[in-house]
Amino acid sequence: MLSTTQTEQNPSTVRKSNPRAEAFKTFMKRLLKNKAAVVGGLIILFIILVGIFGPFLVKTDPNAQNILNKLQPPSKEHWFGTDNFGRDIFSRIVNGTKLTLTVGFLSVFIGGIIGVVIGIVAGYYGGAIDTITMRLMDILLAFPGILLALAIVSVLGGSLINVIIAVGIFSIPAFARIVRGSTLQVKKLEYIDAVKALGASDIRIIFKHILPNIMSPIIVQATMRIATAILTASGLAFLGLGAQPPAAEWGAMLSDGRAFMHNAGHMVLIPGMMIVIVVLAFNIFGDGLRDALDPKMKQ
Repeated sequence: MLSTTQTEQNPSTVRKSNPRAEAFKTFMKRLLKNKAAVVGGLIILFIILVGIFGPFLVKTDPNAQNILNKLQPPSKEHWFGTDNFGRDIFSRIVNGTKLTLTVGFLSVFIGGIIGVVIGIVAGYYGGAIDTITMRLMDILLAFPGILLALAIVSVLGGSLINVIIAVGIFSIPAFARIVRGSTLQVKKLEYIDAVKALGASDIRIIFKHILPNIMSPIIVQATMRIATAILTASGLAFLGLGAQPPAAEWGAMLSDGRAFMHNAGHMVLIPGMMIVIVVLAFNIFGDGLRDALDPKMKQ
């Protein structure tokens, strides 16, 4: 009875909620208002599910050849038609989804981790460390992304692993510059000075007090960077420097269909459309995340 009476006398204790939960609800509310971002997110979710479960649900061997059925148009038997070796394009698209997403996510993860560390260290310490690291990032940014990745893969050799490394390397400067700028803003805040006065170490300040407060631009950059990574990886595969045959990679499939564009246009149209849809979905969803996480959008 005592606790009930106290609760009745202090109704504010009942209404008290977790600030993080409230912030998340506000974020989701703003994100769901953006219909384009919702559509993009649903497409991404569907593509991820296809990449995970598709190879187990589609029983057709993506590398099984049947020359008698080569260059067949889309039909009930072969939903996306067949290629010049008689392979089922639908099963190859489904199995290639995993490869495409693997390159996109892993390369951005590698570039993001390295770029975040470089950017946060440069922004926090400043001075010579900031000058040297940022000039190195400027050198990398001076090269167009696809040319830098092409040069790296040419040196390392054409393979899926080397493509991931190359795309990861050219993603580093973008993360480093964004994180550095955000770190410069956060480290000027009063609570950082208070934490320093209490004797907190630099590592603790960086990873417990600064990094959590600059996650929004990192998440947005990572989402939009995945689209760039997929497009770049597909371009390298198109040039024969990505996943090697008979791997069902969308860029490689697009390259294989070049010679048959006039009499079997589906060989080029379908993998090309898949690349466009996935890249567009990540870009739209990234734009929605940026708007939802922007403090200026708060009402």
